[in-house]
Amino acid sequence: MSETVLVIAPHPDDETLGCGGTILRHKARGDAVHWLIMTRPGDDTLEVEMRLRERQVEAVAEVYGFDSVQRVGFPTATLDTVPAGDLISVIGSTIEETGATTLYLPHRHDVHSDHRAVFQAAYVCTKPFRYPSVRRVLCMEIPSDTELVPPGGDAAFLPNHYVDVTRFMDGKIRALCAYGTECGEHPFPRSERTVRALADWRGAAAGCECAEAFMLMREVLR
Repeated sequence: MSETVLVIAPHPDDETLGCGGTILRHKARGDAVHWLIMTRPGDDTLEVEMRLRERQVEAVAEVYGFDSVQRVGFPTATLDTVPAGDLISVIGSTIEETGATTLYLPHRHDVHSDHRAVFQAAYVCTKPFRYPSVRRVLCMEIPSDTELVPPGGDAAFLPNHYVDVTRFMDGKIRALCAYGTECGEHPFPRSERTVRALADWRGAAAGCECAEAFMLMREVLR
């Protein structure tokens, strides 16, 4: 049965780091995949840098072949100051427009405040009596944000869902490299070496060569 997927990315590159291989797997299966980008560069960003980021987003969208790309345009690093109702309205309307059945969200305890704000707003939009199309909700593991969660309580990312992305790792790395300056050399957490190492580690846990790990928050089988 085909799925309609909505990847909700606080920033461009979160989708690739968190579920790039899974996106490519969905597309290979014939699923519709939509990309919702919640932020834009801050107001102090130079115009040349804004144009560069736009070209990067276009290049990444071409790698994945998204069925739609929607940019909301809240300034980055400000989502915790945006009224929750505004975030919920944008996400909810996108779910309704796309008929999304599967959502990919940032982890609720990521260290970046934008990630936490997106999770909180998006999770409100999983109420079945308001958004009946949604059947599955997963939280992504985003290097440089998820692994830095302070220890204690229930804050840790504890994967309970794995996706074999062995055949799609090269495509994920192509998308990652399209971001240029967002990548770096090891031990930078968004380096190619680090991303591949994480996929190897998650693959070992799942019994395959390369995997992406998720926290399955909710699933309704119909």
